[in-house]
Amino acid sequence: MSHFRDWAAGLILDTDEPWHLQRFQTDFIRDLFAGTPECWLVIPEGNGKTTLLAGLALYHCEFRPFAVVPVAAASREQAEIMYRQAEGFVLRSPRLHQLVHSDIQAAKGKRKTDVPRFLCLEGYRRINHADGGRIQVFAADDRTGDGIIPTLGIIDEPHRQRDLSLYRTWSGKLLKREGQIAAISTSGEPGSDFELTRRRIHEAAETTKRRGSFTRITTKRVVLHEWAVPDGAEPTDIRAVKRANPLKTITVPMLREKLASPTMTMHHWLRFVCNRPTQDTDTWLGPDAVSIWNTAEQPLEFTAGAPTWVGVDIALKRDTSAVVALQRRDDDRWHAHCRIWAPEPGTPVDTTDIMQYLREMAATYDVEAVSFDPRFFDVPAKYLEDEGLPMVELPQSVERMTVAIGGLYEAILSGKVTHDRDDVFTQHILNAVPRFNDRGFTLAKSKSRGHIDATIALSLALERAQRRDIPTPSVYESRGIITV
Repeated sequence: MSHFRDWAAGLILDTDEPWHLQRFQTDFIRDLFAGTPECWLVIPEGNGKTTLLAGLALYHCEFRPFAVVPVAAASREQAEIMYRQAEGFVLRSPRLHQLVHSDIQAAKGKRKTDVPRFLCLEGYRRINHADGGRIQVFAADDRTGDGIIPTLGIIDEPHRQRDLSLYRTWSGKLLKREGQIAAISTSGEPGSDFELTRRRIHEAAETTKRRGSFTRITTKRVVLHEWAVPDGAEPTDIRAVKRANPLKTITVPMLREKLASPTMTMHHWLRFVCNRPTQDTDTWLGPDAVSIWNTAEQPLEFTAGAPTWVGVDIALKRDTSAVVALQRRDDDRWHAHCRIWAPEPGTPVDTTDIMQYLREMAATYDVEAVSFDPRFFDVPAKYLEDEGLPMVELPQSVERMTVAIGGLYEAILSGKVTHDRDDVFTQHILNAVPRFNDRGFTLAKSKSRGHIDATIALSLALERAQRRDIPTPSVYESRGIITV
């Protein structure tokens, strides 16, 4: 640890001052250097996360021969910031850009074997080291990181990424080169893949140590450092907020001024300054979405042979696919059971798996209707229709989906829908963002915080279930279109 601290002191910040590590940073780096495969630091904004990542990437590349350090930022803009921070360290710090002898260049027969220790390639957002190491910064949504085998994979602000699929891809490859992965982030929104994963780390904890605003959790494979205003403290208590922001340059007057700004919102303050997972108020279920959906968690075993309504939302390539089934509870509420398929990198979900799942449901329950959008499921639906399944076509037009989503909205808020505990299902429900029109609203996949396919499937199932007394014609009568 002292070696990294001394090395970091030779790096020059954009203030033209040497970089001196603070205790919360060395505590985290110490756990990383201890060899823990997956290391998480969840801390409020402005506490030097990007600086720490940049320095860590350069250090690893300096002392690990042929290092592979992919850095996944949440977006192209964040990737640019991340690259600029690392590049700035190189350009401002004489030791990092001085010429050194390169055995690699000599082995290639190059006459000039003195090269810069670090060479910044701005157009590629890549930094090469003279000993063959490489730092590559890219946006996680570019889908360019699947083939990388990292010696140190760095995930910058994973709470802003659509999901943690790239993180899981990298973590699954760590054993190949005895690598590690570091994730540094602010808290996310409840129900997001990031927060659900963080909750599972808490639940799997072998040790948990709390000291005021700081919590350290370890599992067999993960160490998690968290800095946040404790639940028992008021988020407007500036001194309590300061204790959750350990960087010395963040002061009480600075935080007080930040809270008083007319542009500050309580959602931003709670999530990004207090580091509490908080749902934004533009969620389709309103500001109490998390508590409403959690209250509806009332497990129920489906009854074989009972009337069942099914909704299907199918993706083409990159999105998930979902099937949601509904049965009536004894108290006349609807209970939802969800199954979600996620595509493998570069491989879409196999619709034959979904077809087989629907066949098994039809053999087990009295399936009254299987509602689906024909856009990506038209041909499979015809096969299932020919086998006797009651397929109901429900194209996702604005008019139809406004009715379906409106019915689901009212049912959830009035407590008429229950569900089993399913973290991914919850994630899909809470991810959804409304798109308003003159009749109400639908849900906008493009603007949502992540996958919402299970929410769409639930709305399709409920729309037909609430019309269960209306005869269901064949999907292929009148060209397969049923008037809603």
